[in-house]
Amino acid sequence: MHNKLHIKRYQHTLNFLKNVLPAPATILDLGVRNTFSEIMEQNGYTVYNTNGEDLDLVPEIVKKYKVDAVTAFEIFEHLISPFSVLCTIEAPKIITTIPLNLWFAKAYRSKTDEWDRHYHEFEDWQFDWLLEKSGWDIKKTEKWTSPINKIGFRPILRKFTPRFYAVYAEK
Repeated sequence: MHNKLHIKRYQHTLNFLKNVLPAPATILDLGVRNTFSEIMEQNGYTVYNTNGEDLDLVPEIVKKYKVDAVTAFEIFEHLISPFSVLCTIEAPKIITTIPLNLWFAKAYRSKTDEWDRHYHEFEDWQFDWLLEKSGWDIKKTEKWTSPINKIGFRPILRKFTPRFYAVYAEK
């Protein structure tokens, strides 16, 4: 199961989603089916997921679905060129979260999974610019922290420094 930090992050994300796109709504959630896909369904959303395709190579996969909105929760930092996918989305709304670049921590790279790494960790203004340049009009943003229950300089900074950035935008 998921630890308390995941549950807290899921709750922040769900609250943001409910605020900008109340259920019922049909969603294409970029990425493979996951715990949050199930949470969205439990809260009245119809959810389709992509199947792990490399969205850098086949961004047009997002055109396969006719939905009210696209969600991308911690997906764009894994892409080399999120611009192509963002330009290709035909849904009128997008709800997305990304981990923010933290000056005191290096970009995430899994030690066990060669594909689980962050090509980008954005600052909020960079992600806003990417969305705007790809045709999206930002309507609402929110940030939250991801504190770690450990002792040390970085864990203390994580208690006060926003780690996640949520954006709701329309075309």
